[in-house]
Amino acid sequence: MQPGLGPDDRERAAHSGHRRAISVRGERYPRYMCRSIRTLHNFEPPATDDEVRAAALQYVRKISGSRDPSRVNQEAFDRAVAEIELSTRVLVDSLVTAAAPKNREEEAAKARQRSADRYR
Repeated sequence: MQPGLGPDDRERAAHSGHRRAISVRGERYPRYMCRSIRTLHNFEPPATDDEVRAAALQYVRKISGSRDPSRVNQEAFDRAVAEIELSTRVLVDSLVTAAAPKNREEEAAKARQRSADRYR
């Protein structure tokens, strides 16, 4: 069982109308993702090192609960960002798809439209 998700949480996630759930080894979990972390796979041109680093930084901030770590935690924070950045780059470069690459400008326009629709 994943820490932080008890039986009631999994049940709510599986049956909530506004959130989809994913299945991991037969368990259902909510499909939450930090809105600051963007999909990096299957874009033309490919994700830059800055985009990969930004995603790693946002991930570490999210899971640590800290935007700016204390001096005593800075080394661990920076090490985590570097390790996740490397893992992310390896993953993104290793993924294979038959789908046509997405265009960054078109995807940004779609996101702006979704945002405008959401806040009307």
